[in-house]
Amino acid sequence: MEEEKAWALVSELGGDHGYLEEMADILKQHFQLVCYRELLQNPALHGPKIQVLFMWKYFPAAEPWLLRSLPSLKVVASGGVGTDHLDVPFINSLGVKVANTPGVVSDASADLAMGLLLASARKILDAHRIAVDPKTVHIPQSLMGVEVTGSTLGIVGMGEIGYKIAQRSKGFEMKILYHNRTRRSVGDEQAVGAGYCRSLDDLLRRSDFVVIVVKLTSDTTGLIGHRELSLMKPTATLVNISRGQVVDQDALVEALQSGRIRAAALDVTHPEPLPRDHPLLGLPNVLITPHIGISTYDTARAIVEKMVENALAAVKGLPLPNEVKLQ
Repeated sequence: MEEEKAWALVSELGGDHGYLEEMADILKQHFQLVCYRELLQNPALHGPKIQVLFMWKYFPAAEPWLLRSLPSLKVVASGGVGTDHLDVPFINSLGVKVANTPGVVSDASADLAMGLLLASARKILDAHRIAVDPKTVHIPQSLMGVEVTGSTLGIVGMGEIGYKIAQRSKGFEMKILYHNRTRRSVGDEQAVGAGYCRSLDDLLRRSDFVVIVVKLTSDTTGLIGHRELSLMKPTATLVNISRGQVVDQDALVEALQSGRIRAAALDVTHPEPLPRDHPLLGLPNVLITPHIGISTYDTARAIVEKMVENALAAVKGLPLPNEVKLQ
């Protein structure tokens, strides 16, 4: 019965920030939905009954004023792994739990990392433009790329996504190095042929491709700056699928312009999108995608299902499968 379903706040159905019809149907099976616009139009009617805030693509943002206007709220169920957009201590102080959706995003994220690496190495985007350009009459030598097979890949952050990148890289016969706060087991390392670098500097000096897969924390903000970029090979490529703030973008622009590194392939920037006059957008050795690491139909469906699982547990007073807890 509809009356028995708990009420949940969502961004919108459809639109740029909303849920595709298939995903919305999953939510509707278990919850009565209120769109953010509806809440703003009549907060006195909708606010008191909402028990779940579903956050999709960072919307609706868990602003303090919004949370305080939802007195029955039990959980903020966020889609994706990152929680840097959530003030978990403040949310918890209101008696509200926080959940994310780890695991289900790993394959799509790892796939995109490899896609960016390959596209940058082989200049696939430039090649496409030349291939479809009506003025093209010959293939320029500028499309010469760099070899991926047999090259050295350095993975910064060897969690689940980083490990899946390593698994994919093994198929390209890449030499795999990784740097992580905690070393993986010997069995994990042997399965993908990965070598552990205690020092990030060591990994940067030795790698042909450096893939950043860390969570954004106070320790990782600005992790890759002028000094780190200066350690990389001039033939190296930086791939970032973590968060834009992990890389000092001014330092990256300088390194790319000066030829200190060969190229960069980024799925994340800060802010997103970048201002239209940002220098990164005009550099020929940069490939940028708009934070699409988890943007596949299968992954989106799995994320929504995991959000629902966490939300139902919160409403029923059960332990959340993916509760985000303070360390």
